Amino acid sequence: MYLGRILSVGTNDKGSFVAYRVSSRSFPNRMAKSFEDSAAIIPKEGHEKDIFESPYIAYNCIKIVDDVAVVSNGSHTDVIADKIAVGMNIRDAIALSLLAMDYEKDDYNTPRIAGAVTKEGEAYIGIITHEKLIVEKIPVGEAYYISVYEHDAPRKVDFPAKDSQEAAQFIMDQGAFKEFTNPVTSAAAFAGDKWEITTL
Repeated sequence: MYLGRILSVGTNDKGSFVAYRVSSRSFPNRMAKSFEDSAAIIPKEGHEKDIFESPYIAYNCIKIVDDVAVVSNGSHTDVIADKIAVGMNIRDAIALSLLAMDYEKDDYNTPRIAGAVTKEGEAYIGIITHEKLIVEKIPVGEAYYISVYEHDAPRKVDFPAKDSQEAAQFIMDQGAFKEFTNPVTSAAAFAGDKWEITTL
């Protein structure tokens, strides 16, 4: 089953995490690159011209602000993080940013998806499509995922990763995610003493 871009947010007995995966049929020549407090999706070397074919293929997919990790499938990652940085609560930051930026105006009306979690486990996940806006709170100790196609409502998932490396690998091709086609790259952040980011 093809879900397009996928993200997962939540907590398990090892800590809080966000994870993100690009699945793509149109622009597979992309990679995730990690920085000190963020991870970005960018074209692979030699495919930089792809950004002129679609404005939606390069963006920060993870951003850390204070004790919160934000994850999304587009430039709204930065918008959500900026609102949290100035004191807005997570639910409102996600809802307002999704509403303001709306779904992607491409051939598929691709939804925007987003999530965020604190080190302590306060977590939300959301989506905006051409038909709906959803932002849901995730119970502490649970994890949910959402995708731009097919599974476009939050779904509970068993996510047993114990660090960012395992989280990035898990959303790429393990557990419930191994059934989903066209994986390209992934990224994850996991909260220990500080947020740790891994890209694959």
